[in-house]
Amino acid sequence: MKQSTLVQLTPQRLLWVSVGVAIATIILKTWAWYITGSVGLLSDAMESFVNLASALFGVAMVIIARRPADDDHPYGHHKAEYFSSGFEGALIVVAAVAIIWATIPRLMHPQALEQVGWGLVLSTAGSVLNGLLAWVMFQAAKVHRSVALEADARHLVTDVWTSVGVIVGIGAVVLTGWLWLDPLVAIAVAVNILREGFHLIWRASQGLMDEAVEPEVLSDIAGVLKEFEHHTIRFDHLSTRRAGQRRFVDMHMHMPATWSLGRAAAVRTTVEQALMSAVPGLRASIQLLPSDVEAHFGDEKDLI
Repeated sequence: MKQSTLVQLTPQRLLWVSVGVAIATIILKTWAWYITGSVGLLSDAMESFVNLASALFGVAMVIIARRPADDDHPYGHHKAEYFSSGFEGALIVVAAVAIIWATIPRLMHPQALEQVGWGLVLSTAGSVLNGLLAWVMFQAAKVHRSVALEADARHLVTDVWTSVGVIVGIGAVVLTGWLWLDPLVAIAVAVNILREGFHLIWRASQGLMDEAVEPEVLSDIAGVLKEFEHHTIRFDHLSTRRAGQRRFVDMHMHMPATWSLGRAAAVRTTVEQALMSAVPGLRASIQLLPSDVEAHFGDEKDLI
């Protein structure tokens, strides 16, 4: 399948691809641990199990996020993707703690490694699969504005760096004969993925608290409004938020009180359509006010 075709797949289908890749890497990396006895490779394999669980949960959340708005959720279900990111972060934290717990005994009592060459080949093959999929998912996350895809891609990148660290560590064990390096690398891997887990949890929490849109999106919005600004028209009290794939913007548009309602509404519609064309997935809501009327919400300054 061509790369461009993969990027254009829906988030749901891409996450199913992630499930398949996770199963393949679990087999490869568990086999690598089994034949070598390396706790470093064991930590790598355990993270692949997290990839599988995260991808499956991501599929469920993306399905929910695609549901249309209803009476109980008038703004839609788009925030469901943040639960996917938070769940993935929590799983990563649990996996990191489990890796450290399993590694400490080996650090106290190091053991020789076996069939290192084959183990490294299998681990490298799994990492290549994860790296390719992560690249595709990052591109697709931008196209679809999907938090779930971005979270999964970030975790896959962490997995790749984890594997690189493990491979380097095992190589150092072979070259130096220092068996304690293997469990030490496993602990370093756990600390690294622990950091990524907390990052994903933080990102999910910010999304659930109605974080403002990205600076580049706000710049696009400001650019559109500037095109419509006139001595008879001005905008203020602009506020934004994001919810999964959706972006929302609310503002006031002031215009002459002598304009008819029909004329004012027509201009508002034009502005809203221009905003939604400039920012895919944006929902604009504009309140009309006469030029000599101000609405105060305890805000000392306007964004636009």
